[in-house]
Amino acid sequence: MQNRIINRYKIYAFRNKKDFLMEIEDKQKILVAMNAEKILKKDERLREIVNNNIGYSDGIGAVMALKQKNLDSIKIAGSEFWLDIIEYFHKTKSFYILGSTSKVIEKTVSKLKQEYPSINIVGYRDGYLKNGDKEDLIRDLSLRKPDIVFVAQGTPKQEFLMQELSQMHTALYMGLGGSFDIYGGDKKRAPKIFLTLHLEWFYRLLKEPMRFGRQLIYIKFMILLKSKRL
Repeated sequence: MQNRIINRYKIYAFRNKKDFLMEIEDKQKILVAMNAEKILKKDERLREIVNNNIGYSDGIGAVMALKQKNLDSIKIAGSEFWLDIIEYFHKTKSFYILGSTSKVIEKTVSKLKQEYPSINIVGYRDGYLKNGDKEDLIRDLSLRKPDIVFVAQGTPKQEFLMQELSQMHTALYMGLGGSFDIYGGDKKRAPKIFLTLHLEWFYRLLKEPMRFGRQLIYIKFMILLKSKRL
């Protein structure tokens, strides 16, 4: 499993999803989706988590940066890959699902059980942890001992939580952002043409103009990439 350091973040290169799935089969690590925005984050705590675990190219920016450092990698969208993980492991491993609202998580679990009747979901809950909820969650994980834990809270909150949970219960953890909302139909991914042209960021901007300030990061990223300063 080859990797390169991009702006002091270690990012692994996978040429296909099957290689990724085989690589994590016996791993107890945190999977962190890496894109241009995350690569430019000046967050030492996040950087330490990424570098001690498995950061993968979730965005075309990460793919381009790896290619510049002589490593070929495909873009692996976390919003799709978590379902590849379920498809690959649902008969052999157990799952715990955490994140989003109670309504969304209930819908997600119900749909997963319909699509994968033999799936072993040992526990689930929403992602809004109030006083005492984190301690209850840790106890629940320690009791149920899931092999794989999906956490959908957004970056870097989900990474910080996964690191904390992994110190109490070892498992394969994966951060998913808004993936449950997409899976349940509450939100939609960009149309295929935007995905093919690597313009998912532009589609999000069209749907949410308030994201304009965040999108400026991609201009900065491309300048740094072209000048080989990453």
